Amino acid sequence: MEALASSFSSFQFTTIPTRVPRIQLDKPMLNHLPSSNQRLSNSSLSSIHKNKAEFRLFTATSSSSTVSTEFADPTEEQVEIDSQGEKFDWYAQWYPVMPVCDLDKRVPHAKKVMGLDVVVWWDRNESAWKVFDDMCPHRLAPLSEGRIDQWGRLQCVYHGWCFNGSGDCKFIPQAPPDGPPVHTFKKACVAAYPSTVQNDIVWFWPNSDPQYKDILSKNKPPYIPELDDPSYTRLMGNREIPYGYADIKSTTFLVFFVFKQNLCTASDSSLMFVMRFLEPSSNVPQRRFLLIFICIPVSPGNSRLIWTFPRNVGVWIDRVVPRWMFHVGQNLILDSDLYLLHLEERKIMDIGPSNWQKACFVPTKSDALVVSFRRWLNKYAGGQVDWGTKFSGALPPTPPREQLLDRYWSHVVNCRSCNVAYKGLNVLEVVLQVMSIASIGVVAAAKQNMLSAAARNTLIFFAVLSFVASRWLAHFVYKNFRYHDYNHALR
Repeated sequence: MEALASSFSSFQFTTIPTRVPRIQLDKPMLNHLPSSNQRLSNSSLSSIHKNKAEFRLFTATSSSSTVSTEFADPTEEQVEIDSQGEKFDWYAQWYPVMPVCDLDKRVPHAKKVMGLDVVVWWDRNESAWKVFDDMCPHRLAPLSEGRIDQWGRLQCVYHGWCFNGSGDCKFIPQAPPDGPPVHTFKKACVAAYPSTVQNDIVWFWPNSDPQYKDILSKNKPPYIPELDDPSYTRLMGNREIPYGYADIKSTTFLVFFVFKQNLCTASDSSLMFVMRFLEPSSNVPQRRFLLIFICIPVSPGNSRLIWTFPRNVGVWIDRVVPRWMFHVGQNLILDSDLYLLHLEERKIMDIGPSNWQKACFVPTKSDALVVSFRRWLNKYAGGQVDWGTKFSGALPPTPPREQLLDRYWSHVVNCRSCNVAYKGLNVLEVVLQVMSIASIGVVAAAKQNMLSAAARNTLIFFAVLSFVASRWLAHFVYKNFRYHDYNHALR
């Protein structure tokens, strides 16, 4: 986290209050950022660009919900919430699935969100990303192992059933042409979830009931205007994290306080945490950048993190430096806390999520947001995600450290930039080895008179250099794309 803070030291930021906010919630809501039909106006943006910073933790999304902030000791165990006991509905919210930049339109993609196995695929007939239940109605084979056929339909490769963008079955190879149209039966359809693309991220509504077919016209995902502003960079990354939603969400709050008195404004939701950094007002255009963390529940003990750090300064850097180079450093930051938080989650489960604040000593203002979030989670969600009938909530066994800190399966295979770099660097490693062997072979095969001493020495030096370079490259690839152990004691 210290590395993350130091990378922004050249910016001048305004400060946050020194008192600790107590968050008072009126009702449980998920998306606390403005939706796409509530875009921030220039006047509303300029109102927060003051020399003296103002910190806001937005904890409601409807106009009927209000937020009040008081200042109190964050260790107080009682939470003041005006509520009639309304519970948070985890399956009546928009959830992000993946950034569009990491999805290949040529193939279907298997993803898991809220315990639901879904397949994400590009419907070229409607020019839209679709999210289906990852299960063919025929024999329950995963549709994510299928293909996009020549007519742009999602095809199950087990027996060839084909589906259009609405989930309707359009073709069953085994059905006789002159027989009953069994492909039109309701049971032949696959469950299609409402989906949309916003801020270059695919979102879906985890309920395929027909009553939610037009949910997008009534309820939209959170909207971040900077991600659609062409003057900002918006490189994204994603990673599968081997600890749960509550812990990854709490970590984003800790990032907030790593910057201590360098923050200007922050916005929070149950999925997303956004921090905006602003320069003090001046006659020149303000330099701004954001830290955006989107935390997605996947299954007990597992979550997905989507991050992006848009800025309107140094935009040319992202056009020159490939995205995978940024991910090398960003993954290292994630690795620094990964093993600790994985074990911490299990300790919290042992004592019971509702007893979190009794077991943990959280006396400082840096813990205020974590305490408020945990209180909200306890009050409206029983301290943990509601997995329905999918899971009991029990955590999976702890795998070996090498598997926990694995980068290949948690990130590289899901990131198009890193995947291309991984394959390209492996090819370069082989080329260097071939060049080394070829150089030695030329020296060995050449007769004594055919090569001068200088040429012979040059070939030997080139062979050694190529071999050393290939070994270094192999180490670099393994350390940055496969497994990188993070030892705090040696840093």
